Amino acid sequence: MYVRDAKNREEVWLLDHIEAMGLDDTAFRSRDYVVAIDEVSGEKAGFGRIRIHKPDDGDDVCELTSIGVLEEWRGQGVGAHVIERLIEYAGDEGFVTVYTLTGDGAYLARFGFSRIDESALPAVLQDRLAAKREGVDPDAVPLAIDAAEFQMPSHLRDAFKQATASAGSDTADEDSPEDFGIDPEKATYKYDTGRR
Repeated sequence: MYVRDAKNREEVWLLDHIEAMGLDDTAFRSRDYVVAIDEVSGEKAGFGRIRIHKPDDGDDVCELTSIGVLEEWRGQGVGAHVIERLIEYAGDEGFVTVYTLTGDGAYLARFGFSRIDESALPAVLQDRLAAKREGVDPDAVPLAIDAAEFQMPSHLRDAFKQATASAGSDTADEDSPEDFGIDPEKATYKYDTGRR
C-alpha cells in the first residue's frame, strides 16, 4: 500500500466517490488530491486533498478536505496515511498551520488536530465553514494542527503495511468499455477489418 499524487485520468473516479461519500467537491481539481493504492492489486483505497486559499487581504491558508476511504479498506490506516501525505505537502509548501472543517473531529484528534474557536479561523475559512454547514457537513467544526506536530499512531502504520480489501468486496479497478459509454456488443473499432 502506498500514497501517490492523483492522476488526471482518475478525475471521474474521484468525483464518483466524493459524491457517493457526500464529501465536499468545491473547487475540485484532481491534481490537488492524493490517492492510496494497493501495490499488489492496483486498487484505489482512499483519497484526500489540500486546498490552498489565496485571499486578497492576507496570507495564504491551507485546508485539509475531502478525505475519503472506501468502505472495504476502512480501519487499516489508509485515511491516516492519506492525511500524513497531505500534511507533508502542506509543510513542503511552507504552511505551519493546517486547518480542517469537519464533523468528524474525533478521528483527526488522534493525529494531533485540536478544535479551535471559530473566531480564530482566517476569514476565508469562516466563510467556508458557513458554506459547509449549509451544505455537505452541518456538524462541521474548525480544527487545526501545526504541520510539524502530526503524529501517526504505530498501530495504523503497521495496519497500512498489511492492508487488504475486506472479503466480498468488488472493487475491480479496470476500465471497461461501458465506463466510456461504449456498448461492446454494437461497437465498431477504427482498425476492425471484419476478419476473424
